[in-house]
Amino acid sequence: MKVKFLGAAGTVTGSCHLIETATARFAIDCGMHQGNEVIERRNLDTSVYKPRNIDFFLLTHAHIDHSGLLPRMVRTGFSGKVYCTPPTKELLAIMLEDSAHIQEMEAEWASRKSRRHGGRTVEALYTKADALAAAALLTPVPYGEPFSPAPGITAVYHDAGHILGSAFIELSLDGNGKRTRMLFSGDLGRPDQLLVNDPDKPVESDYLFLEGTYGDRDHKNPQDSREELAQAIRESYARGGKVIIPAFAVERTQEMLFCLHLLLKEGRIPADLPVFVDSPLAIKATEIFRRNPAYLDAETRAYYDRGEDPLSLPNLRFTQTTDQSREINELKGPAIVIAASGMCNAGRVKHHLRHNLWRPEAGIVFVGFQAMGTPGRKIVDGAKMIRILGEEVAVNAKVYTIGGFSSHAGQSQILAWLSHFKVNHPQVFLVHGEQKALETLAGLIRQRFGVKVRIPQYLEEYTLTPGTEPVVAVDAEKAHPHIDWEVLFAEMEGRLTRLRDKAKDLAGRPSEEQAELRQRLTTLDREMLELLSEM
Repeated sequence: MKVKFLGAAGTVTGSCHLIETATARFAIDCGMHQGNEVIERRNLDTSVYKPRNIDFFLLTHAHIDHSGLLPRMVRTGFSGKVYCTPPTKELLAIMLEDSAHIQEMEAEWASRKSRRHGGRTVEALYTKADALAAAALLTPVPYGEPFSPAPGITAVYHDAGHILGSAFIELSLDGNGKRTRMLFSGDLGRPDQLLVNDPDKPVESDYLFLEGTYGDRDHKNPQDSREELAQAIRESYARGGKVIIPAFAVERTQEMLFCLHLLLKEGRIPADLPVFVDSPLAIKATEIFRRNPAYLDAETRAYYDRGEDPLSLPNLRFTQTTDQSREINELKGPAIVIAASGMCNAGRVKHHLRHNLWRPEAGIVFVGFQAMGTPGRKIVDGAKMIRILGEEVAVNAKVYTIGGFSSHAGQSQILAWLSHFKVNHPQVFLVHGEQKALETLAGLIRQRFGVKVRIPQYLEEYTLTPGTEPVVAVDAEKAHPHIDWEVLFAEMEGRLTRLRDKAKDLAGRPSEEQAELRQRLTTLDREMLELLSEM
């Protein structure tokens, strides 16, 4: 049996673990790669997946970094079943279509830009038709119900406590008279999170594929984080500015609504403050949460049992249309705006940032993980200027980063979850984290549990045989083409020299053309500076 890491290996996004057995070729998750341009380029090349040869997918949950490449797989030949929990199916029905809309809009914008310079039309990563075709393949399976997606393979979903319908996956694979047990954590939630249940305890396994997003740190206390949010709102209110909360449309937006419901009930934020959820996807997702109380925790169900909606506020307004969204920026005085995307790389939050980042009275409140290379990460890391919607915008607003709202387990919570293995601790592959977080967590797991821990790299492949050490079938060095750095840099230096030589002729060109060329060179310079800071 072989497992190949096609994403979330040394990074957080793009989760996909490809497994080959004697009877099937399938994958756990099919996430979109998000981050800088180099990482996102992986979305285009499906040759490493060979979609036509994949028999089925098992999804852990609906977040786009675990599911968002499914329409691309369908577009390039995949036609098998996609297994998931019932709420995940409901959420993906709206999320994949929304993602397709974003892909089509971005391709249209890139095509216009390309054609202005004599280039070609840019093809969308996938279309709405691809998303609908992918959604038609979704096959729901409840928690705790064993099913067999292929001969010799049994799977069970367990509640991961991350978002509505999230799961970790128990796999049993029979072959050659032996049984191999595998456990895929997906995104592991943290105990005492609003809305969702605590994660189920793990089941015994030979191999554990474990997320390590926050492997190097713990989260703040949830109560302290709520007070930080209340303080950020009160401070912005006193300054007369808006509070912009970039939030994932699924789970984080609903958690923010619940949190604001509690803060308002306790009198900790102004009662006259209007609250906008400016994301059609988040609005639809909120309705799905309301329709699935059986998958929510006991505290949330108790609210509904007594006729109280914890996802509602007296001054709450859902804005569906773009005209309604624009009207928010014309509103004078304080307001709270919750808008997607959570990492500020898409969605309506971008135009709210463009209208508010430069305002000293405004507050920008980050309540979720910001991947390397995203606009959100740059703002959190202290950028003074940020490019949004083709415009350079000064960061004058007060930026708040609140760590206690994460729906991922922190370091201590991951270790506590691992302590529930009763017999033998499995061999561990750490995924879904930046390198520092994974290395820190690996050291702690080795020290506390005395087990083998590996941190696979992108495109690395292992052969697994129970009772023996995993063998590297294809290492990351071989999976990637050899790079001759000296030649690469020499070529770049040559191009820069030719560019400088051509600059002598620029003075005779129209001023508008000169301005555009200068902007492109400024963008290139900024990307080089960002690359230097990340190396």
